[in-house]
Amino acid sequence: MSATDIDTGGSLSTSGAGRGWLELLSSMRFAISLLTVICIASVIGTVIKQGEPTVNYINQFGPFWAQLFGKLQLFTVYSAWWFLLILAFLVISTSLCIARNTPKILADLRTFKEGLREQSLRAFPHRAEATLALTPPEAARLLGQSLAQGGWRVKLDQREQGWMLAARRGAANKLGYIAAHSAIVLVCVGGLLDGDLMVRLQMWWGDKAVFSGAGMIADVPAQHRLSASNPTFRGNILVGEGTHSSTALLSQPGGVLLQDLPFSIELRKFIVEYYSTGMPKLFASEIIIHDKETGQALPHRVEVNHPVRHRGIDIFQSGFDDGGSRVTLRAVPMTSAVEPFEVSGTIGGSTPLSNGREQMTLEFSGLRVINVENLGSTARDPRGAGESRLAHALDQRLGAANKTTKRKDLRNVGPSVSYKLRDAAGQAREYNNYMLPIRLDDDPNSVPIFLLGVRDTPSVEFQYLRIPADPEGSKLTFLRVRAALQEPALRQEAVRRYVQQAIPAQRTDMAAQLTASASRALQLFAGVQDQPGPGSAAQAAAGLQAISDFMEANVPASEREKASEVLIRILNGVLFELVQMSRRAAGSPLLEPGEATQNFMAQAVLSLSDAYLYPAPMAFELKEFEQVQASVFQVARAPGRNIVYLGCLLLIVGIFAMLYVRERRLWIWLSPDRTGGGSKVNMALSSNRKSLDEGREFESLKQGLFQGGA
Repeated sequence: MSATDIDTGGSLSTSGAGRGWLELLSSMRFAISLLTVICIASVIGTVIKQGEPTVNYINQFGPFWAQLFGKLQLFTVYSAWWFLLILAFLVISTSLCIARNTPKILADLRTFKEGLREQSLRAFPHRAEATLALTPPEAARLLGQSLAQGGWRVKLDQREQGWMLAARRGAANKLGYIAAHSAIVLVCVGGLLDGDLMVRLQMWWGDKAVFSGAGMIADVPAQHRLSASNPTFRGNILVGEGTHSSTALLSQPGGVLLQDLPFSIELRKFIVEYYSTGMPKLFASEIIIHDKETGQALPHRVEVNHPVRHRGIDIFQSGFDDGGSRVTLRAVPMTSAVEPFEVSGTIGGSTPLSNGREQMTLEFSGLRVINVENLGSTARDPRGAGESRLAHALDQRLGAANKTTKRKDLRNVGPSVSYKLRDAAGQAREYNNYMLPIRLDDDPNSVPIFLLGVRDTPSVEFQYLRIPADPEGSKLTFLRVRAALQEPALRQEAVRRYVQQAIPAQRTDMAAQLTASASRALQLFAGVQDQPGPGSAAQAAAGLQAISDFMEANVPASEREKASEVLIRILNGVLFELVQMSRRAAGSPLLEPGEATQNFMAQAVLSLSDAYLYPAPMAFELKEFEQVQASVFQVARAPGRNIVYLGCLLLIVGIFAMLYVRERRLWIWLSPDRTGGGSKVNMALSSNRKSLDEGREFESLKQGLFQGGA
């Protein structure tokens, strides 16, 4: 007997616990809580860039937080197991909500609540009483017809004491509840189908693993490949001009998965069209799809926002890249120990270099034929000719929202090449050099400059060394002067020429003092320091920084500003003589005095000073190139797309029904009038949502019905 009691009690306890869990899962509060967590996760996924290299997160958050966020999968939120689990629970919870409430809603749609008692009508806020000349049956039929013509659904209930007329309108309000909640389920299901869930299931139960190595795609083992029958995926495929590919890459935490396609894509031509400003306006690819099953070759054109669909797989124009362009680079010596040379290679390749005993590797990173930059970032002068400050201010702040006080000047500044120099320890710096000189403003006397960019990590912006272009549009004058600075004889000759022009011949006492000052300034600027022993020199601090250090160490603070101005003026004069000497030795015409020459010398002094900080013994300039372009396609099989579209449609319909459709119920009780022989009428109106129009609607119904039934 006791055993039976225990078994029965255990069964009842388990059943009660099951009902409790079912009640929790099907509750609206639980679904809203899950939806809140998903919204928070989506905000995190929006704020934190997804799928970036690990080093970028370490630079941004630090090692500790980057490791913690990585374990929580905050860098791949939308494919994280916990995000997919919450999404699945939201589907289950919302489905249970619909299953539990739909029968009640459908039952409520079928009932008119005509059994309401006469006394209950007096409790409604909108009620009215009247007397009609018609008998209750006649009045009930007439009022029912009037309401039916006005869009109401009507039901008559005859009782011993009279007639109850029940009407309702706006039943779509409750259907909106079902539509909106069904939309949430459909959107989540579509998201699960088109997300990484299917790929994750194959990794968990299909012995698939992420590939994190390198090599040829054809050599990757089968355990890292997904079959062409994979029901859903979204990946990228890079195809160079004149080549074809049939394998897409699916980015995963820690590596990639390879997705085999039932066809291959051949890129015949990549097309780019530009606006007059140099900004691109069209990316397009002329492709041929080679079907593996039928052997057909189908030509297509893929454009941005105009994908091609084949065998249920959409092909989108995602971007473009370099397809292995061939470049020839010329080494620009940044130290006297390097001789000019040329090196050729393909983008994506590398070649070894030797700097004496130091071994380096030159990696060809990228080639950009067109670079559109904004060279008009300076503010406009509000005091232009014929324009007041107030008028200018109003013009800038009123009207179109795209107006700005910054002048925008987009220009194509020509090709650029990027490369990396990697030392024997594996450390690399990235360089980005422009092929043509760039004039940064509209002043005809300003100096065009060559930009040589360098950065230590991809997470920081490039810092540029600005080399002024000489009148011939080359770097040769700058390079010759930099080489001449390392020659003691040329430095002495430049000092002699400067002193000869600055001091009259009879003032030998001043000439000796000026010679000493000029020699010292030029020696400091060149970065050489006299050592004991004839003719020996050693590298030291150089450029304007060396002169600044010398002044702080040897000149009193009260006299430092004036002495600095004098020393810089002497330095500029000696460097000008060195420029003229180098141009005369090269057979180039001398620089003529004027504003353009002054601008050139000002930039040259700054560039010579900064050049000592350049971290490589040479810089590479782009001599010639043969561009080979490649298209980046996104290929996607998305069976959940139509489900999501249907869900979005239902969501719009459901929200519209719940917000803009009011359910109203109307009851009219008709009983015989014992005194006048007609009918006594009691009418009441209820609505599921209070509004300002409810009272006006009731008054309109009352006047229309009572006057029509009179």
